[in-house]
Amino acid sequence: MSIQKTVLIVTAILCSSLLWAQPLDMSLFEQFNTRNIGPAGMSGRVTAVDAVRENPDIIFIGTAAGGVWKSESGGTHWKPLFQNEKVASIGAIAINPQNPNDIWVGTGEGNPRNRLTSGYGIYRSLDGGTTWTFKGLGPTRHIHRIIIHPQNPDVIWVGAIGYPWREH
Repeated sequence: MSIQKTVLIVTAILCSSLLWAQPLDMSLFEQFNTRNIGPAGMSGRVTAVDAVRENPDIIFIGTAAGGVWKSESGGTHWKPLFQNEKVASIGAIAINPQNPNDIWVGTGEGNPRNRLTSGYGIYRSLDGGTTWTFKGLGPTRHIHRIIIHPQNPDVIWVGAIGYPWREH
């Protein structure tokens, strides 16, 4: 049997079942209200997480293709950050333990899988994520981990995989 004939038969069965379906009573849904469920509903996989140690209700997450999000309510409400940068794929987030307004973000998913989104370098915010400054490492493409030096927050270590499926 050809694929076209199979598709035609399945379509006919689905259409005929709609003819005998009971009507949907929309009054059953009158009490439901819609709401934004946060970054998972808006931008896919969560690829990086960090929270402020002194106030764990402040959480930053990075997503595969939707930038950085911040919650000040322990994850109940989220607001998007990282809206004007060159890339939206995030692989790593690190909050300076001595200054929670100092945040580093590495772009590009860091876990190779059947599909991943590339980034372009590393960014830093000194105002809690309101503004971001590109700090370099553009060609690294996939930053998976950032560690901030415990005594000097201007020094960081970065784990990056570069191009996962080609020779370097």
